[in-house]
Amino acid sequence: MSVERVAVTGGASGLGAAVVRAVEKAGGTAVALDRQPPGEDVRWVDVDLSDPAAAEPAVAEAERLIGPLTGVVTAAGIDSCGLIEQVPLEDWVRVVTVNLIGTAAIARAAVPRLESTRGRLVTVASTLGLRALSDATAYCASKFGVVGFSRALAVETAGRVGVTMVVPGGMRTSFFDGRPDQYKPGDDAMLNDPAVVADTIVYALGQPAGVEIRELVVCPSVEPSWP
Repeated sequence: MSVERVAVTGGASGLGAAVVRAVEKAGGTAVALDRQPPGEDVRWVDVDLSDPAAAEPAVAEAERLIGPLTGVVTAAGIDSCGLIEQVPLEDWVRVVTVNLIGTAAIARAAVPRLESTRGRLVTVASTLGLRALSDATAYCASKFGVVGFSRALAVETAGRVGVTMVVPGGMRTSFFDGRPDQYKPGDDAMLNDPAVVADTIVYALGQPAGVEIRELVVCPSVEPSWP
């Protein structure tokens, strides 16, 4: 199956923006679903996934812009670092809402559409969805949830929609901007180029119907949170 028409949450920056570029490079058409506008010449649907009800109209608008979707990638993600008693409750809940509930809401809207095109959903988890880390309870909870959700959805939609979970390690993106220094990677940290992870996602999207790549871990060779 070729990479044709793909909606990407979080497509205005970081891994999501890299996926948009990789889809277009592969000859497909992409649309970014994001709160922020992407770069020039990128199709965009304005959506805030802290409101799960916004997912369905956003996916519908994406189809209006580029036609029946053959792929959906859930790359949107946020974090709020700190000891659990120090992170404001609303921030903690927002992380879980955007990362986990937002993924589920987009998938819920996408599955019937992807079934009609024999398409594929790619969810984005994290190595911190497989290993716990202090001062990251919200992020770990959300990404552990994405792992369980993705595995359950793959079972539920087997034979109808392809589901691939990508598990990235640390990447050189703006994800770490604005954090206290103690929660930023050190100057000597080895981080992957998000373009490499995006190429892996496009590879998964391009698999023919009936062929499943269920899970892919893409991390730096010295990733401290793997395994």
